Amino acid sequence: MTRLPVDPDPWPAEPVGAPARGGFTKYLVPEVVFGWGALSEAGFAARRLGARRPFVVTDAGLVEAGWLAELAGHLADAGLCPTVWSGLTPNPKDTEVTEGTQRYLESGCDVIIGLGGGSVIDAAKAVAVVASNGGHILDYEGVDKVTAAIPPTVMCPTTAGTGADVSQFTVITDTTRRLKATLIGRALVPDISVTDPRLLTTMPDDLAAATGLDALTHGIEAHVSRASGPLTDVHALHAIELICGSLRRSIDVRDDTAATTGMAQASLEAGLAFTNAILGATHAMSHQVGGLLDVPHGVVNGVLLPHVIRFNARAVPERFVPVARAMGLDVTGLPADVVAEVTADVVSRLAADLGCPSRLSQLGVTEADVETLATTTLGDACLSTNPRDADRADVAALFRAAL
Repeated sequence: MTRLPVDPDPWPAEPVGAPARGGFTKYLVPEVVFGWGALSEAGFAARRLGARRPFVVTDAGLVEAGWLAELAGHLADAGLCPTVWSGLTPNPKDTEVTEGTQRYLESGCDVIIGLGGGSVIDAAKAVAVVASNGGHILDYEGVDKVTAAIPPTVMCPTTAGTGADVSQFTVITDTTRRLKATLIGRALVPDISVTDPRLLTTMPDDLAAATGLDALTHGIEAHVSRASGPLTDVHALHAIELICGSLRRSIDVRDDTAATTGMAQASLEAGLAFTNAILGATHAMSHQVGGLLDVPHGVVNGVLLPHVIRFNARAVPERFVPVARAMGLDVTGLPADVVAEVTADVVSRLAADLGCPSRLSQLGVTEADVETLATTTLGDACLSTNPRDADRADVAALFRAAL
């Protein structure tokens, strides 16, 4: 069973998610199954999409944590016999996508199920793209390059941050150029997202911190994006509120189900916001660092975000006032530019409290890397919706400020 053909008429004159020519917006969203114990619905979700032999993409950590075994039981309850592929590393590589695609095609499987964090889900989407469109995954870098329908997909996130389970994004590391290639398009929105907060309870503390900072960055960048609007703002701001109220406690008190559920919902809502409003300079820059050094994406975001907030505040300081309020800050009577500065400081303190580094140099970035990173950032689609124009010199200055 395949989905209906992808609409071949992208919006070439506008960023994806931007207000359309008639003054309206398109809002992309999958079917969402959310709640404690929701993984039990994964088999039935796959069956609704016509599954008989699902292809499960996951990683070794999820196998060890026991979540794959539980999923396999739920699939069996629905009469499904899966093939499992777990040959992935963090920040999925183009070579791994090639391997996964070969395994999928050889297996005779149908629906693709991703069980894991952003790396797993991005890889599952990428396998679906190449399996149905042919070629190499990097052939589809950019906006709306995927034109043939991909196999049906069910995504079960196990981290609270990436939003990949509801987004039209897939990010894959180009091992030749040593950068992260971004694919964007409506074809990449999963059919069904199954979010079970229980799956977050086995995350290591450092992963919970990194993915939480990623979700916070999604919320903030989506809210200030040039393509933001009422439908995205409500999710972006609520995600920020949930993260600031739940992230620390979800790590410090692992049996606090309310905090864990709050982070699961925050990740979902931030994903709904950024998949439609797109992102900004933080992600455009972070993708380059991650591709160069293979470091955790959310940690890089935590370092870069305060600097990008200050940069963007020179153009749209007023957009950061609702962000600050969502973070729980009393900014009554403060000028918007001051509010933005306070917001940047709070983000820095949060990252530090979570044990994350404060400088790119602590992650291995050097002055010698700056010019290359600045050049490759300009080719990242996320930069197109940043609220302030940024040229190569601007981006290089941001990288140097964060060293």
